[in-house]
Parts: sequence; structure tokens; C-alpha cells
Amino acid sequence: MSRETKFIFVTGGVMSSLGKGISSASIGALLEARGLRISFLKLDPYLNVDPGTMNPLQHGEVYVTEDGAETDLDLGHYERFTRARLRSRNNLTAGRVYEQVLQKERDGRYLGATVQVIPHVTDGIKEHIRSIGDDTDLVIVEVGGTVGDIESLPFLEAIRQLRADLGREQVLYIHIGLVPYLSSAGEVKTKPMQHSVKELRSIGISPDIILCRTDRFLERSVKAKIALFCDVPEEAVITVRDVSSIYELPQLLNKEGIDDAIAERLNIWTGRPDLSRWEEITATIQDPGHSVRIAMVGKYVELTESYKSLNEALVHGGIAHDTRVEVSYVDSEKLEGSACESLSGVDGILVPHGFGPRGAEGKIHAIRFAREKRIPFFGICYGMQCAVIEIARHLSGLQGANSTEIDPEAPDRVIDFLPDQRERAETGGTMRLGAYPCRLSAGSLAARTYQKDEVSERHRHRYEFNLGYRETLEQAGLVLSGVSPDGCLVEIIELPGHPWFLGCQFHPEFKSTPFAPHPLFRGFVGAALAQASD
Repeated sequence: MSRETKFIFVTGGVMSSLGKGISSASIGALLEARGLRISFLKLDPYLNVDPGTMNPLQHGEVYVTEDGAETDLDLGHYERFTRARLRSRNNLTAGRVYEQVLQKERDGRYLGATVQVIPHVTDGIKEHIRSIGDDTDLVIVEVGGTVGDIESLPFLEAIRQLRADLGREQVLYIHIGLVPYLSSAGEVKTKPMQHSVKELRSIGISPDIILCRTDRFLERSVKAKIALFCDVPEEAVITVRDVSSIYELPQLLNKEGIDDAIAERLNIWTGRPDLSRWEEITATIQDPGHSVRIAMVGKYVELTESYKSLNEALVHGGIAHDTRVEVSYVDSEKLEGSACESLSGVDGILVPHGFGPRGAEGKIHAIRFAREKRIPFFGICYGMQCAVIEIARHLSGLQGANSTEIDPEAPDRVIDFLPDQRERAETGGTMRLGAYPCRLSAGSLAARTYQKDEVSERHRHRYEFNLGYRETLEQAGLVLSGVSPDGCLVEIIELPGHPWFLGCQFHPEFKSTPFAPHPLFRGFVGAALAQASD
């Protein structure tokens, strides 16, 4: 860790979903705009080692880093808002901490000492936090959960100790709490925030800056009251009101003076941030010249956080075309036969990732509808696999075509384990994770869209295109336009003669930002816009 590395710790109180991740990312964007080198760390108090096996309906999206780590979705916010490129070490769970501590105990590293939360668990957390500071000026550490949760206590104790370890000018605490407007009383209530800060101070942490989540700008008298009862300067009480787009938040926080407050308290000398590019994208989002309707056909539509990066990548694709992307979420389990007619009014159909057989047939129906009605189609990961099944069944005549994941006894498993995967299937370790290279066929839709002949994309899946069916499917018109350099892995498929029909085995959404929309999302939204204009 660099001697000069400084740390900002972001905690939350009162309730979850107050936007700690977006706020942390926005703070990072502002400090990066001031010329600082920024990194992030998300501390998650749950006992899972990582979120890879957690139900998306409960936890939300699993975000995959370049090195193949399955991490919390907040890392996606950090990468979209800043130039930081994160890895497995940028997400630490309580499960991983305890796993490491117990392994050290088994290895005799504690020399027979009684292993305790303090100092062994907290020392493990502190060691990890300090390791993130290499080659950066400032690390923003978001503590998951809500102050008062039992699971969060070791993390909060660790960050409390770090101020004593590193010095006051190296550590800053930001606390986010709710300041609701009570319509029956006709006024804003500060008591929830006061109690939240009291809870935080009871464990030894006094916040330096307070972020007030609210639906309106707070009057000076309200800020003064919070400052008085929470023992912070009035200028350190920051309004974080609701915004129509998350990309407005860096500008809002800048106007509230948060980056000035941080620079002063951490004794950082920097220039004023240039936020012109943020102003440009928010202007486009707020007042676009066009709009398109995209149907997202999936199985986790009850919780749109399951598709967080996808939703944002579609917004980015819209920004590239001065277009608002209106997404309708369609439950694939309810999409059978004539029900597909409900898709007839959309300008594009996107079938996203997923696992397991539930809802698969509905996705296949939607893909056939998109192909036959010539509606722009984009299939991602499982969506690409479903497209291969649909083409095999209805263009190649393989009526029993399916994926091993859906039907292990299918006569034509066009999506299957690779031979070496099958050997490992019973013991796990079959997932393909992280960045892999892909070569694009000259003249293909993929090559024209990327404007490159080779790309690298992030993966999170288990089953692959079965190369034993390559010739059969190519004879039916399918083009394998992206393959691994050794030709063994199919990464992109497309159908020529269709307005826009493409499926990819990887997750392009993980590499899309508002300032650099991913080429595939830019291309898909562009095709949908052309469809809407016809």
C-alpha cells in the first residue's frame, strides 16, 4: 500500500437500497475528474464466499470481472462511472474472511492462540483493505448492509480501527441515511437519520460527511438541525435527492459540495472537476430525439436488479443514438404460442442470460417470433443458446434439439458440455468465467458492428455450442461469426438476411459505459431504431 493512499468508508443506515453503491461510484467519478487515481472495495457481510450461487431474485445481478470473479453488482456501478478496472480482490465477503481465518487456524498460523473476531477477523479485513491501496491515491470502501446488523459488526470494527492505524488525514467516514418527507405532517423528518448516526457512533465511528437520501432538496434549517444533532459541520450535510437518471448524481453531489468537503477533510490539493461529459450524457437521457421499445424476455423479471448491467447497457446504446430505450419485461414462463403476439408492437427483442430449464421454452418461442417477424433480436449467453436450439428445431429440422441443461436426454443436444467439462461435471468447476478472446469473421454483422477482427469479452456460463452440429446448422443458414482463436468455442452466431439477428455467448453488458457504449448494444439499439422508423 502506498504511504499516501487515503480511504473513504461509506456506510448506510435506517434501511437498505438507499443507493450506497451509486453514491460511492459518483463520489469516485468526481474525485477521478479532479485527477486522482481511484479504486474501490465492496465489503459484503453475508456468509456466502461470493454471490455466484445466490438466487438473482434475492441478491440481484452477479457482476463478473475481467479475471472471472463473481462479485456484487455494485462493482458494475464503479466500473461504469469511473476508469477503475476491478478484480476479485475488490469484493470481500464475510464468508471469504472467515474461510481465510479458519484455513490459517488449520495451518497453525496462529501458533495455538484462541481464534477470535477481534483481532483475527478484523485484522484479516484490515489487511485486505490496505492491500487495495497499491498504486492509487484514494480507495472508496463501501460497507454492505445497514448499521445495526449483526453481520456488519466485524467490518465496522475494522474500519474504526483503521483511522487509528493510518491517521485522521488518511481516513474519512461517509454515512448515508434516510430523511423522509411525512405527508401527513407536511414536513421532512430528521429523526431516522439521527438514530442511525447514534447507532454508528455507539460502535466508535463518527461520520465526517452525511448523505441525506430524500425526495427533495433540504432547506438550510433542516441541514442545520442534522448537523447539530449528528455533530458535523453544516456544509458536510449533503442532499441526495431522487433523480430521474443515476447519471445525474455526480453533478448533483458536486453542486452540493461533496468533493470540496472530501478534499478539505483529507487535505487533498486538486483542481476543479470537469463534468462536461456528464452534462452531455444527462442532457441526452433527459431529452432524447427518438425512442424505441425493447422487450426483455427473461425468467427473473420480478426483480429488474437481476438485469442491472443489461438495463444500463441498453441506456448506453440509446445515448449513442440520441434515443430513449423503453424496456418492457416479459416473463418467459408465460410466453407460449399465441402469447407471443404480445411482442408484435416492439422494436427489438432481447433474450438475456439465465440458468436451468424454467422458462426456456418461452424464450425459444420469443426467438422464433423475432426471426419470423423480422424483429431485431439480441441473445446473450443463455439467450444465444436458445437461439441455436430454435434454429436447429425450425430451420434444420432437428425437432428434438435442446440443451443438456434443459433436457439431458434430448436426442440432439446442440448445446452441451465440452468433453473435458463432462468429466468434471459431477465435481463442479465447469463454469467458464472471465475474459476470453474471440475472432470475428470478415464481413459479418459482428465484425461490422465491432469494427475489429478480434475482441475480448467476459463470460459466465457452463454449456457450449456443440461443434458436432456445426455443418448441419450452417447449412440451415446459421453463421458462426465469432469463435475462439483455436476454433473450439463458438462465441457469436448470426443469421444473414435478417434486419439484426445476433447471439453472443459472453456478457457484453459488463464492458459498457455511458461514455463508451458497447458496440453490440449500440448496434442493437440502432437496428431497433431503424425498425421503429419503418
